[in-house]
Amino acid sequence: MKISGNRQLRFQIKINKRLTVNKQRFSMTTILHLNLIAAIFFCFTSVHADEHVGVGAKPIQGSEVIFDGTRKMLDSKWTYWKGPRFSSSLPIKWKIVDDPVDGGTVLMTDDPVAAGGKFGTSDIVTKKKYRDFRLHVEFRVAKKRGNSGVYLQNRYEIQILDGDKTPHGMGAVINESESPYDAYNGTGNWNSYDILFRAARFQNGKRTEKAMVTMYFNGKKVHSNVEINKVWGGANSGLDGGNDGGRGITDVPGGLKLQNEGHDVRYRNIWIQELQLDDADTTF
Repeated sequence: MKISGNRQLRFQIKINKRLTVNKQRFSMTTILHLNLIAAIFFCFTSVHADEHVGVGAKPIQGSEVIFDGTRKMLDSKWTYWKGPRFSSSLPIKWKIVDDPVDGGTVLMTDDPVAAGGKFGTSDIVTKKKYRDFRLHVEFRVAKKRGNSGVYLQNRYEIQILDGDKTPHGMGAVINESESPYDAYNGTGNWNSYDILFRAARFQNGKRTEKAMVTMYFNGKKVHSNVEINKVWGGANSGLDGGNDGGRGITDVPGGLKLQNEGHDVRYRNIWIQELQLDDADTTF
């Protein structure tokens, strides 16, 4: 059958439109499929990554468990920090108590000499000292305004303070960052800090690079490569706290310290992995 010029043109346009529509449908279908595959992959990898981040995180390969809920491990791996305000005596008076949420046993910050917020009187610190490391620690604040703190290298405090949303408050690299309070699970619930810490670097006894930290709070990344300028809180707060107003950081490793301010704060599932971070980057 012979097709006239006009009819042939209309026929060709019709075919081209159908081809265009089919291509668009094919493209949309392909995109949807690719997005679905990407979403499935993302979920899978996120779940896998979260195995070692957040409340209940499992220790990563090569890490050391430094508190497992037992008195035996508390006595074998921890001691009191005997700073200028130290007022207690061994054995450690902090108590092993039942976990009211998930069962098992946990550590309670309970030493009467710290009553009234007297930090430094009965803080506990690991016997082992560290430079660069990856850390996981879980804590539960029992009551409103409960106060404690996690000290990296027995110098730099990651604050635990219920109700405080300032740079001195919950989850802050104390006085160095904002408080990521929205990530906090609240009183009576378990919370977690996952931390990658790089110690300060020195040349000829002088600090050339500041300490740096990245942190996840309950699985949410809240601090990224935060540089830490000084030890806050004075001599009673930790190593070098009394040196040049806390700016006189020395090239000495320090233990992981947990603070007692006379409040009911509980700890569990603490593990740490020693690292060597050559580059000034704590991303993980």
